[in-house]
Amino acid sequence: MAAEILYTIHVYVLFLLFTVRFSSSFIRNGDNYRRNVSWVSLELNPGLNSLLTPLPPGVGLLHVRAVGKNNTLHYLLCSQGAPALLLVHTSSISSKVEVDWPAFLMQNTTGSLKVTPESSVLYSNALVFTRLWEYDDVNDTADPEHLPPSSFFQPYELQNFTWGDLNKTLDPTGHTALLCGRDASESFSNGSLCLKFSAFDVEGRDQGWPSLLHNANSSQLRVGLDGVAPRSNRSRFSIELQAVGDTQPMSRVDMLQSIDDEYTPSIFKVSQWVSSPVNSTSPVLGYAQWKPVAYRRPSPVFEDATPCRHSAPVPVAQLPPSGLVRAYFGGEHQTTGLNMTFSITGDPFYNTTNYLSWTVLVGLGSPPVDLFSPLVLVIMVVGLGTPMLIILLGGVCVCVRKNRPQTQGYEPIHAKPGYVSHL
Repeated sequence: MAAEILYTIHVYVLFLLFTVRFSSSFIRNGDNYRRNVSWVSLELNPGLNSLLTPLPPGVGLLHVRAVGKNNTLHYLLCSQGAPALLLVHTSSISSKVEVDWPAFLMQNTTGSLKVTPESSVLYSNALVFTRLWEYDDVNDTADPEHLPPSSFFQPYELQNFTWGDLNKTLDPTGHTALLCGRDASESFSNGSLCLKFSAFDVEGRDQGWPSLLHNANSSQLRVGLDGVAPRSNRSRFSIELQAVGDTQPMSRVDMLQSIDDEYTPSIFKVSQWVSSPVNSTSPVLGYAQWKPVAYRRPSPVFEDATPCRHSAPVPVAQLPPSGLVRAYFGGEHQTTGLNMTFSITGDPFYNTTNYLSWTVLVGLGSPPVDLFSPLVLVIMVVGLGTPMLIILLGGVCVCVRKNRPQTQGYEPIHAKPGYVSHL
């Protein structure tokens, strides 16, 4: 009996190990391009001689260089014009950024910013924040696409914002920088729109929600609208994004489902604005990834989450008003745009907290795929393994009982011949 039970437990343990291994391998199949980053460096205004070419107020160019085994990722965050994040992937570990600063500051000079050698460039894409929309949601629909034009206030053109000094917020150790800007109107007298940039050299997650999974191929922007005075008591906001690509722009948004919401409570979806060859099964070249949720407080609790949704990407006829994009791409390049709208019907309006934050991941290759957390894996293993253990133990018990030798019952004493019993 003991041997059969030990055998059953051995089979059960093997089953659990197989389940964990299978689940881990299954959920990792989306990560089809890995880079081992040797080091990450941050540089502000590369190649600038401030004595010969003084920068105008509010203009800054952050260059982040992530060097791998045989390639390099360049991130460039620029506040000249509409704020933009440019990603350039090269096949060289010695590639570098070259800026013709007098031409660059003119904003209309194509080729004033290059990544050299130019022949080493494999992929480039830019994400630009162009407008901040505010609308009066009188009927509490949270659906600006179906509102009349009269519901919209004059949009805030981010190219006209005055941006802060990146040098004051740069953190070379943490690979982060904070870019904050404001409009000249009274609405921004005590408020700001901030972009917190983060670069990564390893896989991990931010501690704060939505805790997006990042890797060495990605960077992150956390957008925060803080302290802005709304122009109505029922104001809601939407932000306009544009993407510019060298060969393939980010042209479609894929929505993925998940059964795990441990890292972002109540959120079971992730959206991916991807760049991939048209009519091709080739892997994704680059992406912007987000979870459809924003938060109404800097340190949110569950009740501070509010859903967000995107419009369908549409072609844009001209380049966005970004000095970085015009300097690097120039000419005619494919541009697409979409709007990200925050809140849904019934949610509090912006003036409830005067705060809103949303996070987006920008990177190379296929977006990171959320792994099942250890807690979910344990639940899966126990849920699948416990019935199996009961069945196995039940089967062992039945087999043991059937094979057990039968004991002899009572046998009556038969009278011997000639023997007569006396009553």
